[in-house]
Amino acid sequence: MKSLIAEFKEQSFTQIIFPHKNSDWSPYLEEAEVCFINIINAIREYQSVLIVCHNIQEVKKHFIDHSRLFFVEYETNDTWARDCSALTVVDNKEIKLLDFTFNAWGGKFDSQKDNLMSKSISKVYDTKLETIDFVLEGGAVESSGDGTILTTSACMLNKNRNPHLSKEQITQKLNEFFGTSLILYLNHGYLAGDDTDSHIDTLARFISRDSIMYVKCEDINDEHFSELKLMEDELKNFAKLYNFKLIALPMSEAVYFNKERLPATYANFLFANGAVIVPTYGVKQDREALEIFRNTFEDREVVGVDCRALIKQHGSLHCVTMNFARGVGING
Repeated sequence: MKSLIAEFKEQSFTQIIFPHKNSDWSPYLEEAEVCFINIINAIREYQSVLIVCHNIQEVKKHFIDHSRLFFVEYETNDTWARDCSALTVVDNKEIKLLDFTFNAWGGKFDSQKDNLMSKSISKVYDTKLETIDFVLEGGAVESSGDGTILTTSACMLNKNRNPHLSKEQITQKLNEFFGTSLILYLNHGYLAGDDTDSHIDTLARFISRDSIMYVKCEDINDEHFSELKLMEDELKNFAKLYNFKLIALPMSEAVYFNKERLPATYANFLFANGAVIVPTYGVKQDREALEIFRNTFEDREVVGVDCRALIKQHGSLHCVTMNFARGVGING
C-alpha cells in the first residue's frame, strides 16, 4: 500500500533553505536571517534540522550550538523549501522520496536551481530519491495519511503547471504517486498577496486522519469574506460526506508592505515531533489563533514564531520548511 505520509505523523527532520544575498531576500537580508534562525531554533527543540546553505561556514556562524543541526551546501534561487523539496511516501512499508518538477508556481520566477536542488543534494539522504516528470509543489497537497488528498483546483488544475493533462488525468497521476483513494478539490478560497495560485497549505490543513483546520473570515468587509465563506461551505460538505471534523482559525487583519496586502495566514503552521509551531504576525488575532491551537493540540507544545519577515515575500512558516518522515536519515 502506498501513501503520502501525513505531516502529523512522526518525523525524522525538517529541511530548510537559509536565505542569501543572491535571493529575493537581499533588500532585508538581516531581518530574514533573524526570522529563519528563530524558526530553526524553534524546530531543533523537537527534532533535527537539515539546513541547505549557499555557504556552510557563513551559515554556521549564526549558531553557537550545532546540536541537531546538519548542513549541506547548495545555492538556490530562493528559499521556499516546501515547494522544491522531496515528498516522503511509503510504498509497501518502504520509504521513498519523490522529487517532483518545480517551475516556480507556473513560471512566475527563476527556478532552475531550485528544481535541481533535491537531485543535487541527494547524497545527504540515506533514502533513494526518485525524479518525477510532473509539476507539483509540496504546499499544494494535504494528506490525511490514509488515502485522502486535499488540494485546490486553482493550483492543481492550473494550466501553468501541467497544461497537457486534464483534471481526470491529473487525478489519476495523484492516485498513482500517492496511492490515494480520494482526491478532494476545493474550488474556492484565496489569499491576497499569494503567488502560489491558492496553495492548500495557506487555507486548510489535515491535523489528523479525520480533522481539518481551515481559515475562516468573519469580517464581511474583508475582501476574502465571500471566497472563504464558499470554501467553508465546501469543507462542510466534505465533512458531511466523509465524517471530517472542522476547526476554524481566524483570518488575520490586513497586514501591508509597500501598500500591498500580504498573505498572513495561521493555516501555514508547522508540525514537529511533540509540537506545533505557529506563525504570528503582530496582530490582535495572534492570541486567538494560539489559543485555538493549544485547545486543539493538548498533547503537543504550541510555539509561536514571528513570521512578519516571511510574508514580505508572500509566504510563511510552512512554506519555508519541509518535513521528512521517520525512516529517512541524514548521511553525515
